[in-house]
Amino acid sequence: MAEYRSRIETKYKEEVIPELMKRFRYKNVMEAPKLVKIVINVGMGEAVNDIKLLDAAAEELSQITGQKAVITRARRSIANFKVRKGMPIGCMVTLRSGRMYDFFDRFITFALPRVRDFKGVSARSFDLKGNFSIGVREQLIFPEIEYDKVSKIHGMSISFLTTAKTAEEGKALLEGLGMPFRK
Repeated sequence: MAEYRSRIETKYKEEVIPELMKRFRYKNVMEAPKLVKIVINVGMGEAVNDIKLLDAAAEELSQITGQKAVITRARRSIANFKVRKGMPIGCMVTLRSGRMYDFFDRFITFALPRVRDFKGVSARSFDLKGNFSIGVREQLIFPEIEYDKVSKIHGMSISFLTTAKTAEEGKALLEGLGMPFRK
């Protein structure tokens, strides 16, 4: 039986690695940075008052990623926000390997072009280690979400974690994979 490989994973192995090796003068293929995982996080402060909002958000996140979302809880009590330690306040999903590449492909080909007035993502969102984070204002940009069934519009934070050692290497990796950066 043939091994399934997504379009992005194939592109990474056949085009991006040789390009990165030439650009950064790596001596070994293993030195080339790679995408390790994608973490999608939804913070729902309103879930303090209505837990059904959080359940709906977790269900939508599971539809988007194809993996069950984990409910995150408050680490400490914050009186100003009426939050107690251990209260459910958000949900998250960590994607690795095949699902990660599939999500990345759907994100750059279907979801990002549906963002209103989209001119590309900002390249300023890299940390010093080459990881990239992007905020999405509404979950409706994903084609898996049915507009009629949405109870509340919410945003999410998507982090692309790489093995890159610098922000420049991380940007070159994501650019090679097809991330549309603003010029």
